[in-house]
Amino acid sequence: MSRNAEDAEEFGVLQSKRNATRYQILVQIAERQPAVNQQEIADAIGITAQAVSDYLQDLVEHGYVNKHGRGRYEVTKEGVDWLITQTDELRGFVRHVSEDVIGQVEIETAIATTEIEEGETVSLTMRDGVLRAMAGDTGSATAVAVTDAAAGRDVGITNVEGVVDYELGTVTIVSVPQVQNGGSSAVDPDRLSKLAADHDLIAVGGAEAVVAADAAGLDPDVRFGSSAAVQEAATKGLDTLLLVSTDLLSAHTDKLREQNLSYEVVDAAA
Repeated sequence: MSRNAEDAEEFGVLQSKRNATRYQILVQIAERQPAVNQQEIADAIGITAQAVSDYLQDLVEHGYVNKHGRGRYEVTKEGVDWLITQTDELRGFVRHVSEDVIGQVEIETAIATTEIEEGETVSLTMRDGVLRAMAGDTGSATAVAVTDAAAGRDVGITNVEGVVDYELGTVTIVSVPQVQNGGSSAVDPDRLSKLAADHDLIAVGGAEAVVAADAAGLDPDVRFGSSAAVQEAATKGLDTLLLVSTDLLSAHTDKLREQNLSYEVVDAAA
């Protein structure tokens, strides 16, 4: 056997099916020791009980496991060290796949603002809450197009570099009292109309808020799942006016605080 083959056999969980099974069995023993049921291990990793028995004998011979009588096994220091070595190798491989492989082939979608050809470098901007791509590398963030696209069409991009330069959106909140405390009639519709004119998006939460928006002649962009929608809109640079009943207010503000997004609660009383 060549030295490379010996290295794979001795150290390579990913190169050796034998070592991959050894690894799984050692983990199972470590979790269950000292009372180890071979059938349970067999069921857990999908091999026969006889195969588990053979592997256990092999692990004992290699000094990775001590046997203390029928059905009683314990992983030795050497076995723990081997598990650590193999786990570090697996972590390194997962990191390589996630960062160097998947990261290189991850495809995002943008809207083309110019004609773009596959393989062309593009500059990225954020407008109206949507990623935009323009032919050329003049922007603070660039990517490579993986599809052709005419202006106004969707384009696939990958290998994003740099940071898309844009400001987070603002969130202005109008708390609408619950119906027993006046409901929508406690809110000034003219005040709502003026506030709405300064925002990109209107969201509502709760029946009182829906009625208040209707009384002000507003057509909300978001009626359902507004807490998550407002949070996402702000992260994409959209200024949002949120009308929300008081009983739902904390659910919305908690979401914003979780993402370190600022908001302002304003008075729109009638």
